[in-house]
Amino acid sequence: MPRPKKCRSVCALPQTVLFSPEGPSESAQTVILTVEEYETIRLIDKEGLSQEQCSQRMQVARTTVQQIYADARKKLAEVLVEGLPLRIAGGDYRICTGGSSGCGFCYKKQLGQIHVKPKGETTMRIAVTYENGEIFQHFGHTEQFKLYDVQDGKIIGSEVIDTNGSGHGALAGLLSTLKVDALICGGIGGGAQMALAEAGIKLYGGVSGSADAAAEALAAGKLDFDPNIRCDHHDHHGEGHSCGSHGCGHHSCG
Repeated sequence: MPRPKKCRSVCALPQTVLFSPEGPSESAQTVILTVEEYETIRLIDKEGLSQEQCSQRMQVARTTVQQIYADARKKLAEVLVEGLPLRIAGGDYRICTGGSSGCGFCYKKQLGQIHVKPKGETTMRIAVTYENGEIFQHFGHTEQFKLYDVQDGKIIGSEVIDTNGSGHGALAGLLSTLKVDALICGGIGGGAQMALAEAGIKLYGGVSGSADAAAEALAAGKLDFDPNIRCDHHDHHGEGHSCGSHGCGHHSCG
């Protein structure tokens, strides 16, 4: 009887999950890159980790990482050479919560130790993508979040934290570690929305204006919630869109 596969630990789901070349033929077969294959590419090729370090992050054997990485590179080569569409989906993985002792350099633990403060059971914690007092309009590129703690409909405290260069795929995990209940932002991609939903974080997207005003509106129950908010330009960067001025935000606070 074969041994069951061990789920590979990944920091977060990718924000963009579908890539398509210009003018693909209708018969072109989509190449499926699993989430753990994507993670090896992100850790080794993007972050510059060794295969040994990657295996520690994913909590599997180095030989397993070597095979996953080789499979991922072969698929990417096929996509580039043959001009095939690519989708990231499926696999044997689990989203890291930052609670494992096996990863000695987990960014979630490190940031959690620095920033997380006690949160009462009756406290709601709101995060806002933040820049110079305003709601930053691109979730995946935000360099700061402003956190607000709310009790009885009123803000009782706030704090600005840096994302420390966390990529868009890691930001949902950071918010989960910070015990955030709701996120206010401008534009956001589909993959990030999935990651937030998996973390149980309620999303208020498409909001612009003052960060403080938006947080106060949410605390008072006056900020609109649209579970289907979608800013499609995040899947099509490079086509003349501007995150700060394209106007996808339909709420205005302040």
